[in-house]
Amino acid sequence: MTAGRMKFGVFLPPYHGRSENPSLALHRDLWLVEHIDRLGFDEVWVGEHHSAAFENIGSPELFIATAAERTRHIRLGTGVISLAYHNPLMVAERMNYLDHITRGRVMLGVGPGALPSDAYMLGIPLDRLRPRMDEALDVLIPLMRGEVVNAETDWFTLREARMHMDPWSTPSVEMAVTSLISPNGAMVAGRHGLGILSLQALGKDAIGALATNWAIAEETAAKHGKAMDRAKWRVVLQMHLAETREQAVRDCRFGLEQWADYFTNVANLPLLPDDVDTGDFVQAYADHDVAVIGTPDDAIEAIERVQEATGGFGCIMLMAHDWANTRATEQSFELFARYVMPRFSGLNASRDASVEWVMGKRGDWQVEATDATMKAFAKHAAESEQG
Repeated sequence: MTAGRMKFGVFLPPYHGRSENPSLALHRDLWLVEHIDRLGFDEVWVGEHHSAAFENIGSPELFIATAAERTRHIRLGTGVISLAYHNPLMVAERMNYLDHITRGRVMLGVGPGALPSDAYMLGIPLDRLRPRMDEALDVLIPLMRGEVVNAETDWFTLREARMHMDPWSTPSVEMAVTSLISPNGAMVAGRHGLGILSLQALGKDAIGALATNWAIAEETAAKHGKAMDRAKWRVVLQMHLAETREQAVRDCRFGLEQWADYFTNVANLPLLPDDVDTGDFVQAYADHDVAVIGTPDDAIEAIERVQEATGGFGCIMLMAHDWANTRATEQSFELFARYVMPRFSGLNASRDASVEWVMGKRGDWQVEATDATMKAFAKHAAESEQG
């Protein structure tokens, strides 16, 4: 179903309520990256937003530079840089610098820009976001490979532009494009042969869109002489895990409704159909199959369901959020690492095989052990008689 060992990551927009200290929230984000690095997560992707309060990291590159000094193994990606807001040479330079100081641990995720309020502040019409991303990506990819680029658009000019240093990674930093329900992200990824960050995977419409968009990406790639790689397909799931479903729901009463209010009333992205009774929103969200609010077994079942629907992918990413308090959030990631990761990584395959082998041989060994014990008694008795 997957290409090689499945990887595991976290998508960190982040989401922080307006009532708390924003500085402490940022430090908690750094703590989270340290925590998941210790737990063995493979990667984390950090967002870029400039308004609406909740998603309060304005520069994923600066966050990554800080997190890189606090971690040992985890790869660090921009999730994502809004290309419509930046001169592509500056993006290339910043990412190449991070590639060098992390010795190849960075990844470049790109998108057009998510919040209309960000584009408004920058004076960019919403219908120019995607065209700008396309124009930037056309030159960013060769720049990241160390090539010389000349380009002229209505918003940037590049003249014999090149990065100041050759890339650390070969041929360049790994790149990926965001994808939601629409096919736009899949088409961009296919045109350039890039990875995909699918930002919503549960729910009837989302699961159906995953397979459809992957097919679109493969078809587009073939038309442009590229090839898609399932190992570079990341799928984001919303989860909070506890030892019981009831405990998971209780945990999420801490902050899920505040998070949902942001999506519904600020970001203008309704989370549940209008006909769903949301008198108890947390329970309704848990029951409506758009997130996993439950146990590690529930997480395993959800991932297997998405695998079956898509034909396989390379990485499961958990959406970082403040649905639960810090202690419960810490435990949720730990439960995932302890009991969900091994199910898909194959790390317990040899242990399982060893148990089966021992169980199959134990009858023979029991007879042999009994015989050895009887011989020992007989030897002792014989020596006692002689003594």
